[in-house]
Amino acid sequence: MAERGIGIVARFVAVLVAAVCLAGQSSLPQRAWITILSTTDLHGNILPVDYYTDRPDARGLAKVASLVRQIRGENPSGTLLLNSGDTIQGAPLAYVHNTRNNAPPDPMMLTMSAIGVDAMAVGNHEYNFGLGVLEKARSEATFPWLSANTYNTGTGQPHYAPYIVKEMQGVRVGILGLTTPGVPSWDDPKNYAGLQFREPLAEASKWVARLRTEERADLVVIAMHMGLEEDLATGAAFPGQVLNENQALAIARHVEGVDVIVMGHTHREVPALVVNSTLLTQASAWGRHLARADVYLERDGSQRWRVASKQARTIPVTDSTPIDAEIAKLAEPYDRETRTFLNRVIGQSDVELTVESFRDRDTALLDLVHRVQLEAGKADVSMVAVFNQNARVPKGDVRVRDLAGLYVYDNTLVVLDLTGRQLKDALEHSARYFDGGIPDFNYDQAEGVSYELDTRKPVGQRVQNLRFRGKPVGATQTLRLATNNYRVNGGGGYTMYRGAPEVHRSSKEIRELVIEWVEEHKNIPAEPTNNWRMVSKPKS
Repeated sequence: MAERGIGIVARFVAVLVAAVCLAGQSSLPQRAWITILSTTDLHGNILPVDYYTDRPDARGLAKVASLVRQIRGENPSGTLLLNSGDTIQGAPLAYVHNTRNNAPPDPMMLTMSAIGVDAMAVGNHEYNFGLGVLEKARSEATFPWLSANTYNTGTGQPHYAPYIVKEMQGVRVGILGLTTPGVPSWDDPKNYAGLQFREPLAEASKWVARLRTEERADLVVIAMHMGLEEDLATGAAFPGQVLNENQALAIARHVEGVDVIVMGHTHREVPALVVNSTLLTQASAWGRHLARADVYLERDGSQRWRVASKQARTIPVTDSTPIDAEIAKLAEPYDRETRTFLNRVIGQSDVELTVESFRDRDTALLDLVHRVQLEAGKADVSMVAVFNQNARVPKGDVRVRDLAGLYVYDNTLVVLDLTGRQLKDALEHSARYFDGGIPDFNYDQAEGVSYELDTRKPVGQRVQNLRFRGKPVGATQTLRLATNNYRVNGGGGYTMYRGAPEVHRSSKEIRELVIEWVEEHKNIPAEPTNNWRMVSKPKS
């Protein structure tokens, strides 16, 4: 009789528990709406200004912030704000802070924290000023820096948090960060000492699986400092990439469980792309766009969340986009210091100088950089590309801003001993520019030698009559070449430089060397040397 009573009680308790569970399930939210906003490659652009021309420009975090606040108003409990890297280097504001007065908080971390960034993937340009500057900036952020494929060589452990999990509207959202593994191909070894950058595809597979199983993530988002690696129309790989530099498509195709990828690194705008059910999007650089992905989820019969639909688009920043007052105020002291630095008069020019004709003829402005590299590096040959098509030195007073606009990257000078064959290979590689698909900043021109370019010839036969001091350059002849740290490590596909004996490496940026040269000599030579010429008209 007692056993029968116990059985009745047990059945009653079981029914009660089941009822409570059903009641609990019915009270759970059945639908959720997660909005994922992302910026990338801000490169120190906070205010809507082009510091090189000193003119307003539709860009920057201050304008993006107003868009973010507006969208958060639409979905207050379900909006994420991510960044895909390359934040602390680039614009003069970032350069002045990192090289001349690094004591105040990093301006990008200060403003990104103020607007409420949830997480940032680490970009390759975060390393440009060394680990001291990087770690200081990282410590000043109120959000985590993520990189699942960056490891400490000593411990074999991740250097950054691989991921975070946030719960929003009852949905567990896993956010994984990835960094392009090309850092060693572009930066000085001391700037990433003790770190290893592993192949992203395998790391993504490992960490996404962990997010889905151990962390029980309902939605997985990857913020990556990588972009599309191939032209989807042709299937051809984009030229000039180092090994595994961009792996967005590979990860979308081969890693199960990824819902959304917000990309970066390539400075391309990708409004929306679906690959193997993964949604990809990318804002362009400098805060010219904000990428937005909206994911709608529903509970299935087992009360697990499933993605019902998702969509993405990019929102342009325009002249009429409001400036966020809080962000502008935070940036004000940094802006003031930057303008003081840029407005200093350091030299004179008898004529206005531009690089408008750089594609098919020598220019005096590029020759200025050559001259500086040859003298500073005590070199025979210099290789330089146009980094800013709009570079201009006015007639009359020359200010720091004019020269900063000529050399916009934070590259340093490196001198190598190169064979004539390697030099010829480098120039032939550069001449591939005329086939299309290669950016201007990878179209190098030489000084110290004379040569002709015939773009009608096949690749590998376009550089003709290559001479040094009037004599043909021999294949085994040794020449001392001045270039930059990005090129030396194979940046832009210049792999022929790898392994060449290094003669000299400057701790100063080439931009700084150019400024110092003009400050010392006062006058900029107005005529190009015309050491090379185009014997066929390039395609427009």
